[in-house]
Amino acid sequence: MNVTVFTPADVRPDGGPVSQGGSLAVAGGRVLAVGSAADLAAAFPRARRVDLEGLPVFPGLIDAHLHLMGYGFSLLEVELREAGSPGEAARLTSAAAARLPADAWVLGHGWDKNTWPEDRFPTREDLDPATAGRPAVMASKDGHLLWVNSAALRAAGITRDTPDPPGGVVGRDAAGEPDGILKEEAAALVRRVVPPPTPKMRERAALEAIADLHRFGITGVHTFTGTTTEGPEGFVALQRLHARGELSMRVVTSLPDRHLEAAAACGMRTGLGDEMLRIGPVKIFADGALGSQTASMLAPYDGQPDNLGVQVRSPAELDHLVARAISAGLWTAIHAIGDRANREVLDVFERHQAASQRLGARHRMEHVQLLHPDDLPRLARIGVVASMQPIHATEDREIAERYWGPRARWAYAWRSIAASGAALAFGSDAPVETPDPWRGMYAAVTRRREHEKDGSAWYPEERIPLEEALRAYTTGAAYAAGTEGWQGALRPGSAADFIVLDRDPYAGPPEELLRVRVLATVVGGRIAHSADGLDGALEGVME
Repeated sequence: MNVTVFTPADVRPDGGPVSQGGSLAVAGGRVLAVGSAADLAAAFPRARRVDLEGLPVFPGLIDAHLHLMGYGFSLLEVELREAGSPGEAARLTSAAAARLPADAWVLGHGWDKNTWPEDRFPTREDLDPATAGRPAVMASKDGHLLWVNSAALRAAGITRDTPDPPGGVVGRDAAGEPDGILKEEAAALVRRVVPPPTPKMRERAALEAIADLHRFGITGVHTFTGTTTEGPEGFVALQRLHARGELSMRVVTSLPDRHLEAAAACGMRTGLGDEMLRIGPVKIFADGALGSQTASMLAPYDGQPDNLGVQVRSPAELDHLVARAISAGLWTAIHAIGDRANREVLDVFERHQAASQRLGARHRMEHVQLLHPDDLPRLARIGVVASMQPIHATEDREIAERYWGPRARWAYAWRSIAASGAALAFGSDAPVETPDPWRGMYAAVTRRREHEKDGSAWYPEERIPLEEALRAYTTGAAYAAGTEGWQGALRPGSAADFIVLDRDPYAGPPEELLRVRVLATVVGGRIAHSADGLDGALEGVME
């Protein structure tokens, strides 16, 4: 057995602030031991040694909610995140369109009307001049809206006579014509006619995303359906990479609820697969999003007295889907943002609590952005995992204040949820937000944006300590997937998934989190990313 000992390092087996061992012994892709340099030298006298010169070693991080293929394709599409107006977004689109073949669709993402001075939705008239007749599809930052041009509307057959689909809205101008905005399920009317990526394009997108995520110290992800890139074809691309030995990220993939019956008929169950690629929960949408004002609310949005959001799935539909999933041996993960949606999801989980416990299911609520205070204790009581993305709080706080008003006190309530005893799992929702977990941790421990070092925290009572934030990115995320027995911590028998940092994130003020650099990312004892002088030190010593 070839053993490698990394020493002397400041090893944090569980990510906590107190060092529990100075060295790490690894063989066969697993952790053999964590302890002092002297103890491991005596236990493994013939081991190869890597001197990390005191650099801190932490468990590999797990992003508990992102869209892996979507993030990979976002690295290849028109980026509109920095566009300050519809006109600027159109100009960026025009520049990208000019580089494409004449018959290619123009695809992009990231626009956010809430940051524009006009605070209006863009229209097809804004986009048409920029695309030279090519169909164009631009996803909003939150992914719940599509902004399309006239050519895309024609390709999809959308006219003034097209009815709103269940759970969706076709935006219309004053004359009743489609205006180029498609909300929630209406986006499928266009998505279904966008030419699908080729298998090679999907593989390239996955590899682009994985390489980028490794730079941040991410060794595992839970990827969620919701767009055409995250469906069965994306899963097949991951399988191809895995079969060729090219998958260096541990991936738990959800199943879209539209495929629930097919999955059940085939005997697919949560946990099917191996430690690199496995089936996770069934993904279900209860409502929309805050940015689009489609999250389902108990009371209307401030300033919009007729708007209670969109119920993508009715309570009866949610109940049926959860019951069917449980009967098939599948866990569920339900997207719920508004306080009404969260209440309805909790109601459903409570009705099926006994059956869920018999299955051993760890159902999840994705985002949990706004809870009514009466519902807050229910997550722990029912045994539901709160899968949340800290970066949403700091990025969305202005629109939360604008549309939720005083209700925002119970938005992104990490401290209260954790104090109630519920399990927390943190992620990024990339490509909606950056996948950088260090920025996510900074948001969790400060509730400030990066440039606001001296600014006041937004509802500071909901901040959490760094140790809790790290747990949510490691053991908490592993618990949500049922993999905590071998993932998320560095202990004997665990997977050798760890990261080497250039500094101790506990050693200074929270701003140090923003300066953390990941010098090496190791997955199953294999180097997935290395930087600077560690390249030579690690070369040839790993399996």
